[in-house]
Amino acid sequence: MTNPQTICVHVFISGKVQGVGYRYSTVQEAEKLGIRGWVRNLLDGRVEAMFEGTELLIEQMLQWCHQGPKTAKVTDVTVETTEIQLYRGFEVRETA
Repeated sequence: MTNPQTICVHVFISGKVQGVGYRYSTVQEAEKLGIRGWVRNLLDGRVEAMFEGTELLIEQMLQWCHQGPKTAKVTDVTVETTEIQLYRGFEVRETA
């Protein structure tokens, strides 16, 4: 059962976000905040993620996404609200 305040967002992060530890830093940040979902690299150089949690935690996660790890240079973060997926944890997925 989900919390009534639970939301799920589909996120695309652009810039220098591959080869800089972005995915693994995302996992660490998501686990710290208690966010569920996944993250992966895309062939076009972006990073894609799904985040599920309370609205407040998702806002914090999205703020982090605009910075990422120190070695990243984020130029854009696109966010779309989507249906709750009931993820059980947070993982790195294969490149798509």
